[in-house]
Amino acid sequence: METIKILIQERFKTLSLITVALLFSSILLMVRMKLNKSYAFLFLIWNVFLAIIPYAITMYLNTTSKLSKLKLGFWFMAWLAFLPNAPYIVTDLIHIRIGNDALLWLDVLVVLSFALSGLLVFYISLLDMQTLVKSIFKTLPIEMMSIAILFLCGFGVYLGRFLRYNSWEIISGPQYLFIDILNIIITPFQHFEAWLFTFGFSAFLIVGFWMFKHLNTLEKS
Repeated sequence: METIKILIQERFKTLSLITVALLFSSILLMVRMKLNKSYAFLFLIWNVFLAIIPYAITMYLNTTSKLSKLKLGFWFMAWLAFLPNAPYIVTDLIHIRIGNDALLWLDVLVVLSFALSGLLVFYISLLDMQTLVKSIFKTLPIEMMSIAILFLCGFGVYLGRFLRYNSWEIISGPQYLFIDILNIIITPFQHFEAWLFTFGFSAFLIVGFWMFKHLNTLEKS
């Protein structure tokens, strides 16, 4: 309990920033629900909850005093399985077409605010995992590993948005998921759109992380 208290105190600024971002997103959503008399965008609450899970995992790992390689490896796989849920919210922008044209700007603000909140916890969690992995596996090329993770996230977002898979299906229905992944890999020309989206969205995440990391470094210096 004392460890958690110390961690919260050390990360008060970061946690406050995340709280403000989520609170602002929730207020915008409530305003939209009131004006449009529609609950169509309530799914954003669930999506942002899933987006927070990877950050909760890295927060938990930071409270562990003696973190073994095996334990980090297990939690890393769980973290990686849920990680694409955070940038996935960016693709929720496709839902603005179901709204009221007169308040289209409000729909854009609502989805963008949740998407930015998701990206915020996504990049913070990735930085945390870099630090954790570096402390245990000192010889691993962290930067190359991060690029590979961001690429996998781009691919994961494609699986979620267009093939409608979610993180839970890695356990509940892995055979169907792996068959679809295998088909995309062995027949790339038949799945050109999948690879185009994956590379494009991965590039978006990589550039965003590069900017976020350098801004974070500048602030610390």
